[in-house]
Amino acid sequence: MTARILMLGWGFPPNVTGGLDTWVGEVFEAFEPRDDADLELLLPGEYAPDDREGIHSVPTGEGDIITRVGRMSDRFVELAEDVDIAHTNDWFGYGPGLRAKRETDAKWVSAFHSLSSDRNINPPEREVETERRVAKQSDVLISVSDITRRNVRELYGVDSHVVHNGFSSLETTGHDVKSDLGIEGPMLFFVGRHTDQKGISHLLYAMQKVQNTDATLVLGGSGHQTEHLKMFAELLGITDRVEFAGYIPEEKLGDYYAAADVFISPSRAEPFGLTITEALAAGAQVVATESGVRETLPEGCLVEVTTNSDSIAHGIDEALAREGPPEYEPRTWDEVAADLLAVYNSAVA
Repeated sequence: MTARILMLGWGFPPNVTGGLDTWVGEVFEAFEPRDDADLELLLPGEYAPDDREGIHSVPTGEGDIITRVGRMSDRFVELAEDVDIAHTNDWFGYGPGLRAKRETDAKWVSAFHSLSSDRNINPPEREVETERRVAKQSDVLISVSDITRRNVRELYGVDSHVVHNGFSSLETTGHDVKSDLGIEGPMLFFVGRHTDQKGISHLLYAMQKVQNTDATLVLGGSGHQTEHLKMFAELLGITDRVEFAGYIPEEKLGDYYAAADVFISPSRAEPFGLTITEALAAGAQVVATESGVRETLPEGCLVEVTTNSDSIAHGIDEALAREGPPEYEPRTWDEVAADLLAVYNSAVA
């Protein structure tokens, strides 16, 4: 029997707005060659690839995310009439998922890739309440890590299946990023949204304490904290050792990872951490706070730290002293697809 699955996404490579979009793209590619499952995807027309079999799209226009996702609901329900599983992701899939559950015979499976409390110090009440409804009303719940499973259980009193993400890697072009940026010593690298969740201010403070003063920190990405972080670097007197690279397009990002001696993930909350897997694939040492990806790696693969400048500084020094790339066995997206299919089949059974 071939399982029929419909998934609601937001972005799709190369139109990526976050880790969820990468996950959706990788999972879709992993399911495509399988003969025991048929996965179709519904995306906003603004981010969907052209003429890709199995991918449907609806123009969502202007408005906030709930308004735009709402414009996809009718099409999602229409497509769900012909499937066994209607899969949504995170809190924004609540409306289409609940309608598919009520109006079709499909089982509603929802996956939490992160929680509002992961993304915000004071999470919006609307998101929290919507997450609660997703947790309580979906037929089956998935979490991307044991960390997320634990948090969902503590916050909403619901258990979930853990399906860890796969590991990602990026192509390189051979461009010499260090030369381009004028870096002669070790290159430390971070990429991500400039938000409080990511712990970047602690990383900047740690740069004052790193023993290797020849190291340069390259900060990729942007966000509402970017200007404040630049002012903080100036206040700390480390502007000559920090490069704000801004948004780095995916086609160039692989060269940044390849140039990095150490990648740092100082997040206050990291439900999984695809950037960590991308850095490992490039051969960089990784300094990281608690993350879901750590659950899939051998002991000692990462230099484990806390979101504290002293801890991060010691971790960077330790990583710079290591020799050779980290040793580990990457989790494949084919394994992710197999684990998801097992959850889907149990839901139908």
